[in-house]
Amino acid sequence: MSLFALAIVLSAAVLHALWNALVKSSTDRLAILGLISAGHVVLGVALALQSPMPSLESWAYIAGSTVIHFGYYYLLFHSYRLGDLSHVYPIARGMAPVLVALGAQVFAGESLHPLAWLGVLVASGGIFLLSGNIFRSAVPSIVVLTAMATGVMIAAYSLVDGLGVRVAGTETGYIGWLFISEVFVAAFIYLRLGAGNRHVSRKTLLMGLAGGLISAAAYGLVIYAKSFSPLAMVSTLRETSVVFAAVIGMVWLGERPWKLRLAATVIVASGVVLMTLASG
Repeated sequence: MSLFALAIVLSAAVLHALWNALVKSSTDRLAILGLISAGHVVLGVALALQSPMPSLESWAYIAGSTVIHFGYYYLLFHSYRLGDLSHVYPIARGMAPVLVALGAQVFAGESLHPLAWLGVLVASGGIFLLSGNIFRSAVPSIVVLTAMATGVMIAAYSLVDGLGVRVAGTETGYIGWLFISEVFVAAFIYLRLGAGNRHVSRKTLLMGLAGGLISAAAYGLVIYAKSFSPLAMVSTLRETSVVFAAVIGMVWLGERPWKLRLAATVIVASGVVLMTLASG
């Protein structure tokens, strides 16, 4: 994996952690998610106007990813309603690298070097560590199950978009139309809000639209990296966003403990180093 791809995905990881923190810190999370989808549409239109149309073959992937994103947003909303950012986020993101690596091997024929597999497993283990003792505590099982289901959705759309962008013939065209398709997600959330809840505050509006642009930039960078890098390695590096989310949760949202976050950060970084050595 090139240093260019590494820089792209790590930048996306920082942006991804930031928009998730915006969702968690908001008092109107459903409206925020709807506005984030609307922000995706805005950036999607800008990209689509400047790009060729994706190939006919890629439209099935765009449609599939859109459907999966419905499930992702639904589960993400309920995950953050039920649990803390520092618990839900690591569980959901920790599952994705291993699932994507397995899926890429089956559907894309990508076989990882044993050292790269070790890096994926180590990084995922470090990510899971950030969830603390949620699996042994009195946290309701529904929180864990919902977060895990969110992780399955993340792996599914990551794999679908990684395969789709490779047959599209245009990275920016695929990204643009994928984001435009989220107009259906935004419309669905708008209808679910109900007439009495559609008048959001100026702060929520600005946070939602800003979150949408940040989220779109983060995922757009990841899809671009997938067009020329192994899917499993991109997915694992992207999930280093949990490290940044842990810092945001501790500093911004006042979540603890910090020693666990430090240990997990070292483990995740070790996994990234192993993958880098394998690719070298």
